[in-house]
Amino acid sequence: MRILVVEDTADIAEAVVMRLEKIGHAVDWEQDGQTAAELIEVQTYDLVILDLTLPGQDGLAILKGMRARKIKTPVLVLTARSHVDERIGALDLGADDYLIKPFDYGELEARARALLRRSAGQSDNLLRVGPLVIDRAGRIASIGERPLNLTRRELTVLEILAARPERIVPKEELVEQLFNFEQEASPNAVEQFVARLRRKLADAPIEIRTLRGLGYQLAAL
Repeated sequence: MRILVVEDTADIAEAVVMRLEKIGHAVDWEQDGQTAAELIEVQTYDLVILDLTLPGQDGLAILKGMRARKIKTPVLVLTARSHVDERIGALDLGADDYLIKPFDYGELEARARALLRRSAGQSDNLLRVGPLVIDRAGRIASIGERPLNLTRRELTVLEILAARPERIVPKEELVEQLFNFEQEASPNAVEQFVARLRRKLADAPIEIRTLRGLGYQLAAL
């Protein structure tokens, strides 16, 4: 998924970005609150991880602005402010969850998964399409009892398609979900990932269909 991390403490931000990228997400990082607020207006994200104390514009102002503009993207607040009234204030402004610094990065991953799952209307970490099962927490895909040997990006493409079974996913949307602003992104790269996935799914009753000019569709045969 495409995630924005808004955090001005470099070591924390770099650790969060590394953990999220390692499990397949495309992650943008902004240190300045005003720049982050402007970015949220023009770029669609699946999740915003938001520190409250920021230069330029603080996290509460960013959150208030998002909800005022009806931007429904889930927001996970990171804060060193432990006072309960401040946490209540963030939740009342529209935050979906919060973590108090210092926090465990494994817990952050779990909370991010829960918010992404909830926003997609899913009750657990397993995606199922026919015999295909993707464990989003374990980052494992299998056909029946047979695990699939997939790269990180291949698994992410399959996960995006499996989260929308039978729906057409535009190639441009896959590019948005796979690459951040600093990475070279192209539709050709998506085509290569899809081609490799098709080879690995060749003997399975699962098909990735190409609808010319529209995108890709995952379906059980």
